[in-house]
Amino acid sequence: MKATIFVTDDDDVVRQALSRRLAKHHHIKNFASGEDLLTALDHEVPDLILLDLKMPGLSGLETLKQLRPKTQQALVVLLTAYGTVEDAVEAMKLGAYDFLIKSVDFSGVEPVIKRALDYLTLRRRVDFETKDVAGRFSFPHLIANSLSMKALVGQIQEMAQNQKTTVLLHGETGTGKEFVARVLHHNGSRRHAPFVGVNCTAIPQELFESELFGYERGAFTGANQRKPGLCEQAEGGTLFLDEIGDLNPTMQAKLLRVLQERSFKRLGGREDIEVDFRLIAATNRDLKKEVSQGHFREDLFFRLNVVSLELPPLRERVEDIIPLAVQALIRQSQEVGKNITGMDPEAQYLLERYVYPGNIRELQNIIERAVIFCHGKTLTPGDLPRELHEEARSSAQAISHGDQQVIRIEMVLGEHTLADIEGAVIEEVMRVSDHNKSLAAKQLGITRFALDRRLKKLPDV
Repeated sequence: MKATIFVTDDDDVVRQALSRRLAKHHHIKNFASGEDLLTALDHEVPDLILLDLKMPGLSGLETLKQLRPKTQQALVVLLTAYGTVEDAVEAMKLGAYDFLIKSVDFSGVEPVIKRALDYLTLRRRVDFETKDVAGRFSFPHLIANSLSMKALVGQIQEMAQNQKTTVLLHGETGTGKEFVARVLHHNGSRRHAPFVGVNCTAIPQELFESELFGYERGAFTGANQRKPGLCEQAEGGTLFLDEIGDLNPTMQAKLLRVLQERSFKRLGGREDIEVDFRLIAATNRDLKKEVSQGHFREDLFFRLNVVSLELPPLRERVEDIIPLAVQALIRQSQEVGKNITGMDPEAQYLLERYVYPGNIRELQNIIERAVIFCHGKTLTPGDLPRELHEEARSSAQAISHGDQQVIRIEMVLGEHTLADIEGAVIEEVMRVSDHNKSLAAKQLGITRFALDRRLKKLPDV
């Protein structure tokens, strides 16, 4: 890293010697007093400041006190030929990065400079990633043009302010459950603490307890040192358990105890460790049905189901498809260094007609692939994968409209007949009725006999 370094020392010989030594690899400006340095900081902020401790006029410590309001980002290394422990302690309290004793040949300055600039690079990277994460999970990034999503966003905003209540997220694979969990975390008072996410299906069940609770040295063969678990890592923040319906009964019982007692023991440990985290769980299973079938503990379900949020599948939020696609297009274009600024209307039409069994995740993958193959500034139908051209959306599609389900009909004049539309409506109602003929007939306002008669005319139903 070629840095801008301000060297401040009242000794002209020291100042010039340091400047010549560092100018081989960095941009150097030097100043004879603390007053000159403070004036320069009104016009330019360096990466690093080398500041003499003992100077006439403003001392190094006095200068350090006054320069902090001008720059919080520059690192300060204090220089002295006769430093004391008290000076070093005071300098660190004022925000100095390091304290360097002057030598005849300044041989020790390069390692200090390198260490300081490595730290500065790391700090800037962390700051960037933190800001990027905060921006990526801000509420404006929640696409909500459909009525179902607008209602959900309102619930998410309320729950982001309630940082203790457990939240259970329901939804098909790829509907964005982890994204919503991160939005809840990054927009509440716990946002400065860790977000610890774990997929319950990704960790073997026999290892899950040691991952969740950690272990003490000697707890089992291979436990050579103490390891904190995920619960400890999430202290003060959020623990996100994805696919919680896949936990085995033993782990369900142990998780229940943590939620009840807000404490746990590491494997091989004797002491109870108190924890403070917010639990957000997610599942693509119907946990009520799992409870009734004896596959999931009822008491744990009640603990998890304090607030339940349902994420609709993408096929039920058609109005959000193009905004989500544009969002993915911008992000992917930036990542691969392309300047793709829009989508052809025919490409938008194909994207809206596709049914997305993989939901938002599949849409993002489709856009990522399309960006790779796009050679212009506009995404075209030819950039989209074959399945979007081959598999058109059904001409009748069920979507959520508030608390009701509505059948959205798309009829291409000259292509679809009235019989096609009737058949598509019947097929869609059968699907949303879980193929319960009595319920479907009631939804359609016809008799079970009339439905059977119509079903016989349809292929493969």
